[in-house]
Amino acid sequence: MDETMDKKRPLSDLMRSTMDKIREMADTNTIVGQPITTPDGVTLIPISRVSMGFGCGGADYGKTQPKDFGGGSGAGVKIEPVAFLVIREGTTRVLPVAMPPMTTLDRVVEMMPDLVDKVEKYFDKKEEKEPV
Repeated sequence: MDETMDKKRPLSDLMRSTMDKIREMADTNTIVGQPITTPDGVTLIPISRVSMGFGCGGADYGKTQPKDFGGGSGAGVKIEPVAFLVIREGTTRVLPVAMPPMTTLDRVVEMMPDLVDKVEKYFDKKEEKEPV
């Protein structure tokens, strides 16, 4: 777009400046972090997942030319650690970062083995107490 079009469309300028800020926040160093070397020679490289959201809107108002403009924009960035690349003595491994359960169903599935063990122990103790 040329400069005269931008003056006629302040919304595009608003969107452009917001997208520039998002690019600054989520560069490649955010996804694949800087290597960290420990004193014993192990190198750790953090890997993250980046999620973004963006919204923008505006309107021209008034009767005079050029019309007045009102608008706004917003953006959000979510960064979650996913894993570490662990480099030790020439061998590279991926060490995942465990995330907590996100939904009630995930929590129930995670608790199931422990719950089954408790129920089995309860019935085993009850059978021991009852004479046959």
